Amino acid sequence: MSTSPQNTTRSPTLHHLSTPRAAALAGIAFTVLFGTTLTLIFLEMPVGLQNSTQWLENKHTAIRTATVLMPFAGISFLWFIGVVRDGFGRYEDRFFSSVFLGSGLLFLAMMFVATAVAAGLVDSNTEVTDLAARAEVINFGAHFLVSATQTYALRMAAVFMISLATIWLKTRLMPRWLAILSYLLAMALLIASDMSKWVEMVFPAWVLVVSGLILARHGLIEQLRTHRD
Repeated sequence: MSTSPQNTTRSPTLHHLSTPRAAALAGIAFTVLFGTTLTLIFLEMPVGLQNSTQWLENKHTAIRTATVLMPFAGISFLWFIGVVRDGFGRYEDRFFSSVFLGSGLLFLAMMFVATAVAAGLVDSNTEVTDLAARAEVINFGAHFLVSATQTYALRMAAVFMISLATIWLKTRLMPRWLAILSYLLAMALLIASDMSKWVEMVFPAWVLVVSGLILARHGLIEQLRTHRD
C-alpha cells in the first residue's frame, strides 16, 4: 500500500525584535555630531547678524562641513528617540508619547531646514555679479537660520525634554533628579533661547547625560520590566 508523502515544509521561525544595547550609543554620537555642527555654524557668527557676508566668506569650509555632519546627527537622534521609547515598555502613555515623538521630530526637521539654508548660502556664494543683492540674500538667510534654530527648534527641544521628564517622573523609570533637571533645563531653553546662540549646547549636553544613564542602568531597567511582567 502506497502512502502519500508527508509535507516536510516547515514554517519559518519568527523572532521577536529587540533594541540592541549598543543603540544607546546613538545619543553620544548625536551629542558629538550636533555639538560640532553648532560650533562650526555659529562660531564667530556676528552678534546681531552684522557683516553676515564676511562671516560666510570666512567660515565657508566650516559651514560646509557642518552641513555634511548634520544628516548623520539627525540619524543618531532618531536612534536615540527609539532607545528612549523602548525603555517605556508597557508603561508608555499615548498622550505623552505623542508629544514626545512629535516635538522630537519637529526639532529635527527645523534643524534640517536651518542647515539646508546654510548649505544654500554657501553654494550661492559664488559667481554673483550684484554684490548688493548678494548681501541682502545672505542677511535674509542668516536671519532665517538663527530664527529656525533658536526660536523654533530649541523650543521644540524644550517640549521634548518636558514630555520625557513627565514620563520619567510618573513611571520612575529614570531617577527623579534627572526629571527635575530636565524641567529646569527645558525652562531655560524656552526663556533664554533667543538671548544667546550658545544656549543650544544645553540640549546635546542633556542628551549626553541621558545616554550615559541609559547605558549604566540598562541591565537594571530590563530586570525591573521582567519582574513586573
